[in-house]
Amino acid sequence: MRRPRLHHALPALVTVLCAPMVVLGAASQAGAASGDSVQLPVIPSRLASGASCTGGSDTVAEAVPWEQQNLQLARSRRFGTGAGVTVAVVDTGVSLKAPALAGRVTALGGAGDDCVGHGTFVAGLIAAAPVDGVGFSGAARQAHVVAVRGTDERGAATDATVAAGISAAVDAGAKVIAVSPALTQTSSRLHDAVSYAARLDALIVAAAVPDAARDGTPSAPPPGDYWPAAESGVLSVVDVDVRGQRPQGAYTPRHADLAAPGDGVMSVGPSGQGHFIGSGASLAAGYAAAAAAMVRSAHPGLSAAETARRLITTAYPAGVPRLDPYGALTTVPGASPEPAAQAGGSRPVRLETDEAGARATRRALLSAGAGAGLLLVVTWAAVAVPKGRARRWRPAGNEASPPD
Repeated sequence: MRRPRLHHALPALVTVLCAPMVVLGAASQAGAASGDSVQLPVIPSRLASGASCTGGSDTVAEAVPWEQQNLQLARSRRFGTGAGVTVAVVDTGVSLKAPALAGRVTALGGAGDDCVGHGTFVAGLIAAAPVDGVGFSGAARQAHVVAVRGTDERGAATDATVAAGISAAVDAGAKVIAVSPALTQTSSRLHDAVSYAARLDALIVAAAVPDAARDGTPSAPPPGDYWPAAESGVLSVVDVDVRGQRPQGAYTPRHADLAAPGDGVMSVGPSGQGHFIGSGASLAAGYAAAAAAMVRSAHPGLSAAETARRLITTAYPAGVPRLDPYGALTTVPGASPEPAAQAGGSRPVRLETDEAGARATRRALLSAGAGAGLLLVVTWAAVAVPKGRARRWRPAGNEASPPD
């Protein structure tokens, strides 16, 4: 059964993945912990008409990025690596030319080519191979990625392309499905695709909102629902910055299940050994999908719904619970997550404050955004939190027939 909507959907289907961005040099927080300053190009979510395909990056960032430190990935991988779990990335494709993903990706149809580079970036967050002398690698780096094109070749998504991508991912045997597009309206085919995934025990982890450009535009839409994240049974994720706050310019959903790092995070591009920087809820969803793969590899008896509940209930308490992979992997069922998370002698994961790094990233992203952007100044607690507290996460309905 679908969750009741608080407001009517917008009258026309609007495709929203992210406002166009140009690949420009941007200050990265990749070296914040070590005091290094690294300039990385920005990964786009969508290409403007006539724009060239995203190339490779010439810059390799050697330090462990802030987001992976805050997620305690080095610690978490001792308990779950994603081994034996197939994760689908429904996005712009995943480049088979990306060295860090060599041998780790199966592409469906034309999804092995990624002109935009965004899907490759997300796949890198999940499963990029470790490289000597480089601090970055995929969170669930022993997971296998299935590349599914959920957009056109330029990054534009519709309900039809996303629904087809989800169904193809399920048919390919994915047990975790990361969905980057966030649409302003749902449809029966999208609902059916989500239900089909639930029937085959595949957990969909989706961006709760579109990735927003950050160019200082002082206007934004009111909080709203975006799909497929707003469908019942989908784990919806928003992005937070290095301080654990929603970044400037971010869209606001009416509800989100989890928050995860997504502002100024680092990953790989469609070619070359270098790194890119990116921002948006789609990247936060990538990290949450990786955590789901880690949990499903460590606890193979858990269903998709149980995996989602485990991620939520072991998350760090906040208005929107913050993803804690270590807690999800180590918490004893039925016990409070805090003691288990502290078993290693440290406190549960927190998104630490780094005021200088946060300011640097914010300036970099403001300078890098090239399309029309939206700046949101909305009190999260007044809108999203009441709905989140009132809602209970539940699996999708049993409409299980594969969509046409």
